[in-house]
Amino acid sequence: MAGRPRGVDDAVILRAAVEVMGRVGPAGLTLAAVAGEVGLVPATLVQRFGSKRGLLVALAEHSVREAEARYGELSAEHTSPLAALTALAVDSTAAMETPDGYANHLAFLCADLTDPTLREHALAVHRKQREALERLLAEAVAAGELRAGTDPAALAGSVQAVAAGAGLAWALDREGTLPQRIEREIDTLLSPRTPSWGGTETEGS
Repeated sequence: MAGRPRGVDDAVILRAAVEVMGRVGPAGLTLAAVAGEVGLVPATLVQRFGSKRGLLVALAEHSVREAEARYGELSAEHTSPLAALTALAVDSTAAMETPDGYANHLAFLCADLTDPTLREHALAVHRKQREALERLLAEAVAAGELRAGTDPAALAGSVQAVAAGAGLAWALDREGTLPQRIEREIDTLLSPRTPSWGGTETEGS
């Protein structure tokens, strides 16, 4: 018993759960698998979270807090609001390094949509990320990185949609890396709205 870590923080356990999710998907995620990842016995996780669903709810609550924190961290790391925006979009898929991992995490999201509590948390993460994107887009307009008159609220939704679509396309064709795909698609979306763009914008863009 002395060789087992007794003070493993919940955040460490939740990060381990994310890693296990990506490897094994919904069917393979068990308290035993997560406990083994951090060197604990399953009973310890039962005491802390009650059940597999309890662990998933705790992870969902943690993800809401993380969504807000990452905006501040990435904003501080980048002097360019658009660079911070791209980093934020890429960061949201950091756990999905392989197409199989992406598929496994997507399977969990699909399961969340059928559970009212988990769906509510997933929606909260989605809204937090959208708010962060909107703030960064507004900062980009103020800094002259995007043209005056750009609607940050409308564009934030488009950035989220493009990033999600990029992930699905990448999981299918497996060309390059997921960060590369997201960066490319966001650049394609935003370039026509930059002052240096030489193309012709359509009305309302």
